[in-house]
Amino acid sequence: MSYARTVTLTGTFDETVEAVRGALADQGFGILTEIDVQATLQAKLGHAMEPYLILGACNPPLARQALDADRAIGLLLPCNVVVRTEGDQVIVQAIDPSTLVTLTGLDAMAPVADEAARRLDAALTALT
Repeated sequence: MSYARTVTLTGTFDETVEAVRGALADQGFGILTEIDVQATLQAKLGHAMEPYLILGACNPPLARQALDADRAIGLLLPCNVVVRTEGDQVIVQAIDPSTLVTLTGLDAMAPVADEAARRLDAALTALT
């Protein structure tokens, strides 16, 4: 089972991060969390790695619908979007919202997952 929606881009890491933020905002997502994995692993473990950022994206109306269907769904929220480098390319990956349905087994989660997927796909497409 694939759990990611992925686009590969050229350009700088920082430019891509800003473009991702804008594309997500255009689709109604705000960024609730930001984890700089590269900086964290360097600071905590002295481990050097490529730029790797996890953005916790949330669309409040969709989050509310998901929480109304299953209060435990917070374990799978927000929708994580990863921006990372691989060689001279920048990879942007978003969680596939269908995992909400697969993992919970709740049919009520399908409309939420479908709408989240539509919006995330539109954001990823806008980057290309």
